[in-house]
Amino acid sequence: MTERPLRADARRNRERLLQVAMRAFSDTGPEVTLDSIARTAGVGIGTLYRHFPTREALIEEVYRTELTRLCDAVPALLADLPADQALRSWMDRYIDYMAAKRGLADALRVVIAAGGKPFAHSRERLVGAITELLAAAGLGTVDAGDVLMALSGISLAAGEPAQREQAGRLLDLLMDGLRFRRA
Repeated sequence: MTERPLRADARRNRERLLQVAMRAFSDTGPEVTLDSIARTAGVGIGTLYRHFPTREALIEEVYRTELTRLCDAVPALLADLPADQALRSWMDRYIDYMAAKRGLADALRVVIAAGGKPFAHSRERLVGAITELLAAAGLGTVDAGDVLMALSGISLAAGEPAQREQAGRLLDLLMDGLRFRRA
């Protein structure tokens, strides 16, 4: 059976629910009520449950939406910026993504405890995005998994909002290392 595309109003409601849920789970944690998410999004609880039948389904979709937004940004970045600048810009987005994921950590633990696998394809998607950026920048011989590990390390070391400037310097250092490798 093929799923029908959502009507425009249903798509807007779904997107609004995901945005509100992202903030709510990050700020309050998994104990935030679904009623409050629906109310803040300006929809009824029935609309929330129509899109997301369980709390875990909502949390998992919030996470996947953030991952998709990050990975799907690659073609637009490459179209708008020189390849090395696109790679560096994507790195900034990755740090933001990791900060959002850190805010969702408690909520994601609820999903995992319930048997969900929110990270099942994360690494694959992230490595694919990095591979595309590296190839465009003439760095196709660099292992994308190594770059992902370096980015994750930077996120762990300087991923708090107050450390954003330091994270930027560390990303610049990583880019310098990649450029040196290319040379």
